[in-house]
Amino acid sequence: MGRPQTIQIYLPSGDPAGLRIASLTTRTVRVFDVPRSLLPEFLGRPEAQQVGVYYLFSSGEEETPRCYIGQSGNVGSRLKRHGNEKEFWTKAMVAVSLTNEWTVTHAAYLEWASIARARAVGRYQMVNGNQATNPFTPEPLEADCQEFIDTIAVLLATLGEPVLESPRPSQPGATGAEDALLHFRERGCEATGYQTPEGLLVLAGARGRTNLLPSAAKGLQRQRDALLADGVTDGGIPVFTFLKDHLFPSPSAAGCFLVGGSNNGRNSWKNAAGQSISVLEQLAIGSSAVSEEQD
Repeated sequence: MGRPQTIQIYLPSGDPAGLRIASLTTRTVRVFDVPRSLLPEFLGRPEAQQVGVYYLFSSGEEETPRCYIGQSGNVGSRLKRHGNEKEFWTKAMVAVSLTNEWTVTHAAYLEWASIARARAVGRYQMVNGNQATNPFTPEPLEADCQEFIDTIAVLLATLGEPVLESPRPSQPGATGAEDALLHFRERGCEATGYQTPEGLLVLAGARGRTNLLPSAAKGLQRQRDALLADGVTDGGIPVFTFLKDHLFPSPSAAGCFLVGGSNNGRNSWKNAAGQSISVLEQLAIGSSAVSEEQD
């Protein structure tokens, strides 16, 4: 469990949909959230001329969002070039030092560490063509960079792009990973997963029905095709298998994907004792309920 932290988000224009600047009050890292249409606004700021690490993100409409990670001694100049050369991205997030202390060595290490961490987490399809190499970094500087990247990860997730953060199980009443593990056994499907604050994480090895049911939502086949193209599933017949962990927005979304039709995932996903998510949540709420104040 992470420690409590205070994050400040500053709106330079006062518009919550505009440029945003996030920082942890005890750290020296700032992350700029820059919609592509507002790139000129960022380029006009002095921070655009600093050493920085940047993260380009595709739109949230894709089943598996895309990300490109890079670094530059003049981050604004590099982003301007990407504005002309790369079509996929709709927003950039740019990390810079509040004290302007980063050197190109910092940036190169942060780029390499970010790409390695993003690939290990596996939430996003990485657009980076070549594998960044681990640059020679003095030990004290590397220690500083580890703190910087942890801060960047928190700020990116807070701004809505958890590219460097693994999903965390959050099953009510669970005391460990085994206790939090959920099982799905419906219509010949078999899967395991974890409930998280972001949805239901289906684990690699899960098996679902290939044929769709009459109750299948209109976009389900398109969703399945997208995950097959991204290498998340293998497209097997009559049963397909998850080759990677995948996060769904809800237990029901995961259940519908597996069975190929409608499914109430809050009742279908159960722990080892056979208790459904709905039952577990009610038990957790009941045990933590505050007694009504007596008149």
